Amino acid sequence: MPERTVAVNGIEMHVVEEGTGMPVIFSHGFPELAYSWRHQIPAVASAGYRAIAPDQRGYGRTSAPEGVDQYDILHLSGDLIALLDELGEEKAVFVGHDWGSMVVWQTALLHPDRVAGVCGMSVPFVPRAQRPPTELWRAAFGESFFYILYFQEPGVADAELGADPARTMRRLLAGLRTEQEADGILRTDNDGRGFLDRLPEPQELPSWLRPAELEHYVQEFRRTGFTGGLNWYRNFDRNWELTPQLTGARVAAPSFFISGALDPVLVMRPPAEQDEWLVDHRGSFIIDGAGHWVQQEEPDQVNRALLGFLDSINR
Repeated sequence: MPERTVAVNGIEMHVVEEGTGMPVIFSHGFPELAYSWRHQIPAVASAGYRAIAPDQRGYGRTSAPEGVDQYDILHLSGDLIALLDELGEEKAVFVGHDWGSMVVWQTALLHPDRVAGVCGMSVPFVPRAQRPPTELWRAAFGESFFYILYFQEPGVADAELGADPARTMRRLLAGLRTEQEADGILRTDNDGRGFLDRLPEPQELPSWLRPAELEHYVQEFRRTGFTGGLNWYRNFDRNWELTPQLTGARVAAPSFFISGALDPVLVMRPPAEQDEWLVDHRGSFIIDGAGHWVQQEEPDQVNRALLGFLDSINR
């Protein structure tokens, strides 16, 4: 797939692009890369769309600014809109997974005139809270361990995840699955362990992840570390402070949601809770047997569902 580097929004962004037609911009999650969309880009391009996937701010071969405040939602959504400008396009469908879902949902609110449609994967739309998010999580989790709060202190999770990127990526990619009724990794005793020790060491790689694919992630994060991605988490409260105008805001663009039934995120945020906030919601597609990395675990099912959504917009 063609790759290039473009100057957008004050950073150098590495972009993978294929195809022509209505643009579809893919926004990856943590800890991922444009590579996470390797199964979607060719399928979307072959169906007559212009598929674009960047390594986002702080990841891969894209710039990683030093300041934590350089990773707030205005910068992250601004990067995608600046990329759209660089492409010479007025509108795009934005597709996100994990943290990328949060970015594309917010992009639909902050830049509604540039969004032809929005598809979130794994993380449903969440309306603006009445109080800062970390305040709500501390009240909800009390003394229990919650990974997002653990990620808040600069340097701590960075050191743990960066000490052995192979262990980090292996446990994350193979371990984020849970039964719907279980808290899984979302709530555990705060017993002094870090994040990775709470994830199982896989006996073998899942069938959807080849050793060479795992190694691609390992090599990239060995080179960059994890601080860029962790800084996205460190802006939850700043994002809340920067967007008072989004109180009560609903997503007007056509929307769609895809997730795995065994994704632990759905324990914390059931998809049905988003429906009242999506004006033109065209459905939620939940894939049995799939965990958090849904677009990599079940690419054929994801591609069919995604193309159905894109075609509904492009009729």
